[in-house]
This record gives sequence, C-alpha cells and structure tokens, in this order.
Amino acid sequence: MKASFDATGEVVLITGGAQGIGAALAKAVNAAGGTAVVLDVTAPPEGVGFLQVDVADRSAVVAAVDEVLGLHGRIDGLVAGAAVQPRSTVLELDAAEWTRTLQVNLDGVVWACQAVVPHMVKQQAGSVVVFTSGMASSGYPGAAAYAASKAALVAFAKTLAAEVAADRVRVNVVSPGVIDTEQFRGANAGADREHWQDTIGIGDPDDVVGPLLFLLSDAAAMTGSVLTRERAFAKLTSFVE
Repeated sequence: MKASFDATGEVVLITGGAQGIGAALAKAVNAAGGTAVVLDVTAPPEGVGFLQVDVADRSAVVAAVDEVLGLHGRIDGLVAGAAVQPRSTVLELDAAEWTRTLQVNLDGVVWACQAVVPHMVKQQAGSVVVFTSGMASSGYPGAAAYAASKAALVAFAKTLAAEVAADRVRVNVVSPGVIDTEQFRGANAGADREHWQDTIGIGDPDDVVGPLLFLLSDAAAMTGSVLTRERAFAKLTSFVE
C-alpha cells in the first residue's frame, strides 16, 4: 500500500526548521501541496517560508505567529522542533548554558503552543507535534540539560493534549532516535559517533518525515501519545561498561 499525505490548503509552522528534520519536513509539506513556514534564527532551504525568530523570546514568537496568521489566515499544524544540545557534565554545567537550553528547548515550545493553539481551538482542528529523546528516560553523560528539557516536554505535551482534546486539537510527541543532523554532528564526533552507530544506529532526517506527516494528518486519530521511531535505545546502558 502506498502512503500519501495531502496538505493542500494547510499551513504548517515549524520551529527549528532551518536544517535537519525540520527542513526535511518543510520540503515534504510543500511538496504535498501545503505551506510550510519556518521559525528559526537562520534561514531554511530556498523555497520555504521563513521568519527569523529566537523561540526563547516569547514576544517574538507571538509576533511571528500573528504575522503567519495575517498572511495565511490559519495554522493547521505546529511542529516544535527548535533545540540546542550543549555537552557538559552535571558538575561542570554552566548556569547560563543550563538556562539557555531550557529556554530554547522547553520554553520555546511552550511559547509556540500558547501562541498557536488558541487559533486551532477556534478552528476546532489542528495538530501539534513536539520532539523528545531517548535521553529523556535513559540519560546520557554530558547531556543533562538536553535530557532534562526533553523529559519535561513529554509531561507538557501530555498535559496540553488533555486540556484541548475536547476542542479537536491533537498533541503528540515523537522520539526520532539518533538522526544525522547538523546539531548531532556538532555534539557528537569520533568515539561518540561510533558509539551511537554501534548501539542504535544513525538515521537520516527523511526517516522522520513519514511519522511527522502521519501525526499532522487526520489519519492520526490519537493524542497524548509518544511515537518512538528509534530502535533499542536501552542499549545506551553500554556507555557505562
């Protein structure tokens, strides 16, 4: 059976869509007849709508969402993927680095949802997808801030899902696994990269597009769920051997 996704007439807002999974999704949404708009600090691939926004800045996120609504009149999907992934042990973690990670990875999702979801409620339709990580449940040396932010997002998404379910707005979570993105390459090199490859494998951004398109579509009659694409993340315990 061939899978298909028709986004004709739909607008999907993607935070952190300048590269990696978000950029791959933006291209797929446009190819399916929809309109992808990226909010990021750097520009996405050519041909994708873009507003330069630091998602940690709540007022900037609100202004950007208002601009998208003014241009397109609606937002049907929100994929909140903007994130940073500093590497530092807990004992060496700088306070500013910790704060910045939570501001981007967690606060940025909250601000985007607060700005977008009320309009979905008015439409009585919409889909929100946020990203977690296997690190949220397993932890990983040198990634405390990132792991903590991703764990918090699961609880946040499940709570929001319960609050807006009656308004026909769906909120789900994707755990994409280890994907070969610019962010991943910046945080993992040498032995770290070999570890990921040997334990759970390294995927491609396009591998995550299908699950995201599914959750954005009406075919996904689900909310408050965590869709895990990664394989055998429990193998990460091998780092203590």
